[in-house]
Amino acid sequence: MSQLPAEPDLLLLLHDVARLLRLEIDRRARLHGMNRAQWAMLIKLARHPGLSQKDLAELLEVEPMSVARLTDRLAARNLVERRADPRDRRIWRLHLTEAARPLLAEIEAQRGAVAALIGSGLAPETMDTLVGELLRIKATLLGAGRCGGAAHDETGACAAAPGGMAAASGDDTTAQAEQEMV
Repeated sequence: MSQLPAEPDLLLLLHDVARLLRLEIDRRARLHGMNRAQWAMLIKLARHPGLSQKDLAELLEVEPMSVARLTDRLAARNLVERRADPRDRRIWRLHLTEAARPLLAEIEAQRGAVAALIGSGLAPETMDTLVGELLRIKATLLGAGRCGGAAHDETGACAAAPGGMAAASGDDTTAQAEQEMV
C-alpha cells in the first residue's frame, strides 16, 4: 500500500485555492444578480469585442450552446447584443452595450478587491514571485499537450517536436500563458 503525500500536497492545494476563489467570485457576482460565467463573458467581450459565439465558447472553455444561453440572459438585461457578421450571415458577433460599461467597472473593482484579498499579508516581492511561478506552471501545462509525447526541458518547453523539429521555447510558451490570462 502506497503512502499518501505529506501535507501540503501541491495538487490538492492548487485545487482548493481555485475552488475557494471560484466561490468568492460567485458570491460577489450574486450580489449583482449574476454569476461567474456571466462576468467572465462580459470581461472577455470587453477585451475582445465582436467575438463569435463559437470563438467565445472556446475562450471560456464551454459548449457553444452554453454561450448562446448566457448571451440570451445578458441580452435580456441589455448588456450584450448580437450583430450579424458582414461576411457570413450564419455567424453572430457579440458586442457589449453601453449599459454594460458601469457593470464592467464594478466587476473590475471586485476583481481588484479579490486580488487584494489574495495578496493580503504577502510582500510585493513574494506576490511577484508567486505570479511568475504560476505562469511558468501554466506554460508547462500548456506545452505538455502540444509536445505529442516529446520530452520537456526544465522550462516546460518541448525538447523536440515529433519528427525531430524543435518546438516552441519556454519563453514562447510563457508568453502564450500570459496571453491566455486575458
